[in-house]
Amino acid sequence: MVTSDLSRIRSLQARAVNMSNDVVQHATTDDLSRPTPCADWTFADLLAHMIAQHRGFAAAASGRRTEVASWAPRPLSSQPFAEYADAAGEVIGAYADEAVADREIWLPELTTARSFSAGDAMSFHFIDYVVHSWDVARAIDVSLTIDDDVLDAALTVALRVPTDPARRGPGFAFGPALPAADTDAPLDRALAALGRAPTWPT
Repeated sequence: MVTSDLSRIRSLQARAVNMSNDVVQHATTDDLSRPTPCADWTFADLLAHMIAQHRGFAAAASGRRTEVASWAPRPLSSQPFAEYADAAGEVIGAYADEAVADREIWLPELTTARSFSAGDAMSFHFIDYVVHSWDVARAIDVSLTIDDDVLDAALTVALRVPTDPARRGPGFAFGPALPAADTDAPLDRALAALGRAPTWPT
């Protein structure tokens, strides 16, 4: 993963999360029933998942173990977009703590057998929120601009995500990898590597 420079992956993670918040804030409650690139999820489902993940990763930054159940999405509040902004700020703040570098980060949705470094955890979260920013933008039909250095890092991480069929598909963050050419745009290659069809909804 892109973890050799902790300050770099911290910055990339924060930028991806902020990007996701920027696009979410374009949504209205009328958008909550829209379909998304995430199979069988409405925008409301996706938003609840994103909030739960932010809070799960934020809790993990403390170094304490959490239960898988504590990462489960909860029903959205009456102010879902403000709720999202709060969760986004929470996870950015959690990893801004310099002490996180020396902690074991437990991610029970991935495995309970081992912990991860803070750099790896931020790398996982970073790629999730580059992809989820695209998911939201497509779902609510707004434009998304991603900086070149974020795209380059996202492609690097996406190509390193394990392709084990036991960890891909329904119920997991990513689907089976889709075909892509080396000449495709970096975002399209990253999306395809993670099971997203860059041309969704077609």
